[in-house]
Amino acid sequence: MSRKRGEAPEEPRSAADGSGASQVPFEPTVGTPGSAPGGRRLALDVHGRLREMILSGALPPGSALLQAEMARKLGVSRTPMREAFRLLQEEGLIDAQPDQRARVRTVDPEDLDGVYGARIMLESLAVSVTAKALTPGDLERMSAALKRMQELSVDDRPDDWHAAHREFHRIATQAVAPHLQRMLVSLGEHSERYIRLAQLGVHNSWARAHSEHEALLEALRLSDKDEAVRVISRHLARTALNVLADIAPEYEPAATRTALGIAGNGQA
Repeated sequence: MSRKRGEAPEEPRSAADGSGASQVPFEPTVGTPGSAPGGRRLALDVHGRLREMILSGALPPGSALLQAEMARKLGVSRTPMREAFRLLQEEGLIDAQPDQRARVRTVDPEDLDGVYGARIMLESLAVSVTAKALTPGDLERMSAALKRMQELSVDDRPDDWHAAHREFHRIATQAVAPHLQRMLVSLGEHSERYIRLAQLGVHNSWARAHSEHEALLEALRLSDKDEAVRVISRHLARTALNVLADIAPEYEPAATRTALGIAGNGQA
C-alpha cells in the first residue's frame, strides 16, 4: 500500500461532518504551539489522540477531517494540528489531497492482510520464546485479564475491554527483546479497528475468540510452545479472514494465509 507524503491542506473554517470529536475530551500539553520542544510535543499529543480516535472507530472510515474544526474541538492551534495531519497521512490513516478535505481512510484489504501477516509471524515468534519463561504470577495476570475481558461488554466499555485484551497479549509475548515488543505494540494498535469490525460483523465472534484465548492460556500453562504458536496464529488469522470475507470477499489474503501456513502449519 503506497503512502502519500504531501502535507494535508488547510480547510476553511466550517463544521466537521461526522467527526464525533466533541465526545472525546482532550488535555493539551502545556507549551507554545509551533515552538520546540513544546510545539513538537503538542503536535505528537494531538497526533496520538487523533490516531486513537481513528483506530477505535470514534472517527469512522470516510469521516471528513477539517483542521480548523478539529483544532477548535481539541483546544489547540492550527500549527500542531497541521503536523498531526501530516503524521497521520504518512501512516496511511488519512487521505488528504490539495484543495480537498482530509478523510479517514476506508478499510484497505491490502493493509489488513499485511498487518495480520506480520502479526502472525512476529507474535508466533514471541509466544514461542515466552512459553517457557512465564512465571506463575504472569499466568495469574493473564487469567485475570481474560476474566476482565469476559466480564466486560465491548459495546458498553470498549476501551476497558481493549485494555484487558492488550494486557493479555502483552504478557503472552513479553519475553522478546524491547524492539520486537515495540513492533508488536504498533501492530496490535493498528489491528484494533479490524478487531472491532470482526466483533460487529461476525456472529458469535466473542465466544469463539474467548475460547481461543483460553486455549492459548492453557498451552502456556503447560509450556507447550508448539500448541501456543498454533493457537495464536489461527486466532489472529481468523480475525483477518473474517473481516476480509465481510468487506472484500474478492480479495485473496496471500500474506495472512502464507504466514498461517508457516507459523501455524494449518488452516483457519
